[in-house]
Amino acid sequence: MTRGYRDRADDSLLTLLGDLPELVRNLVTAEIDAAKAWVSRTAKDAGIGSMWFVIVLFLLFWAIPVLLAFGIIGLASWWPAWLAALAVFVFLFVAIAVFALLGVLRFRKVVKRENPGQAVATDVRLMKEPDDDEF
Repeated sequence: MTRGYRDRADDSLLTLLGDLPELVRNLVTAEIDAAKAWVSRTAKDAGIGSMWFVIVLFLLFWAIPVLLAFGIIGLASWWPAWLAALAVFVFLFVAIAVFALLGVLRFRKVVKRENPGQAVATDVRLMKEPDDDEF
């Protein structure tokens, strides 16, 4: 007997009907546990994705003055300060792109995950159409 499953082929109808409330309770409990786990994972991933976007906004906030400094210094003198401002701006822009990509990837992970509502809908569909199952 693996994982609590047993062969019910020889059980009587009354035995099967007597086990039905327990099976329904187990299914409801499993769905509630799955919903709790889904909410926990989704909240964690959304929080981490939000953190990446906060970092992006912080870096973008400082990239604008750097761009202005780049323009001012670039017009005032041609090389050392101009090149330094451009290098800082490029570094911030690359960092913004990396953190934005990390945030987008994290939120895509959240969107792809099956939620408990979809799991319940699948269970109901399987209960309505038991002949379509192939085990």
